[in-house]
Amino acid sequence: MPPRYLFSWPRNGASGLAFPDVMTGIRVPRPLGRPRTTPTAVLADKAYSSRAIRTYLRHRGIRAVIPQPVDQAANRKRLGSRGGRPPAFAREAYKQQNTVERCINKIKQWRGLATRYDKTATTYLAALHLAGIFLWSAR
Repeated sequence: MPPRYLFSWPRNGASGLAFPDVMTGIRVPRPLGRPRTTPTAVLADKAYSSRAIRTYLRHRGIRAVIPQPVDQAANRKRLGSRGGRPPAFAREAYKQQNTVERCINKIKQWRGLATRYDKTATTYLAALHLAGIFLWSAR
């Protein structure tokens, strides 16, 4: 499966801050007509399990398939009935995240992308697009 959207974040950490920017760039193709801008579900790992991201997805009507980290679950249980109910998690749907991880690993096979040799974000993004083109053409 080719990448749907390539995005370069200028910082080293806190990629969760770029989540709304990534979501605005996603286009889900349809058989006919314009592509949809709202996917049915978002598969993410525990790093994206913040309240802000879950609220953002809920307001847009997107199902969040994100596991809850152990510390968040412990805090919720510690609060008892004030902690609220745990967020919904579809274990079978989360197994599809393997596809995303394999795509990222294929992109990281390019040494320049894995080590971030490029000095500017534009050249790094151009290399990401080249890798995406090669992945798409190799299917």
